[in-house]
Amino acid sequence: MSIAREGYPYIAILGVAGLIALIAGWKWPGAGLLVLAAFVTFFFRDPDRKFEGTEREVASPADGKVVSVRQENGQEAISIFLSVFDVHINRAPISGEISGIDYHKGKFLIAFDERASLENERNSITMTRKDQTVRFVQIAGLIARRIVCWRKPGESLAVGDRIGLIKFGSRVDVFLPKGSKVYVKRGDRVIGGKTPLGELP
Repeated sequence: MSIAREGYPYIAILGVAGLIALIAGWKWPGAGLLVLAAFVTFFFRDPDRKFEGTEREVASPADGKVVSVRQENGQEAISIFLSVFDVHINRAPISGEISGIDYHKGKFLIAFDERASLENERNSITMTRKDQTVRFVQIAGLIARRIVCWRKPGESLAVGDRIGLIKFGSRVDVFLPKGSKVYVKRGDRVIGGKTPLGELP
């Protein structure tokens, strides 16, 4: 299992600080910093995933817990909350081209607050395949203070390809076109790049 490169500075700083503290004789602070470095390493883990669904099925772009399933502006909307214990790598929900990326500055409300979708810092990514479009939104949470997106408009991706991450707790909203069939319900746990959220019309 690899580690997302964004985690290296945090891991290095905490690890070196912990070792220096131990060498200086500060056992408990040193041990605490090393434990924190281990947790940050765990947080930035980047497992390989392979989607085994059909071409019409939409893969979850994130790990986490489904906190809302609703209709919004004629679309099927699914909200996924990521705790600090979930994998935070975000993945392409379908195979296709990134037709748009739209970043908005905003607040840092708790990610499972319904207002977070409209008021928090967020990055909306639209993917298109033929005449079908799926959009998902990376939403920063109370602790998360930076959204990372590694892709640009015009790039073609396969379902499950890595797109970015959100640091330290966050939320992802997924929007399926009208007429899509939704598989998941509130309270379900999903795995990014593996769990099918639904089926396109």
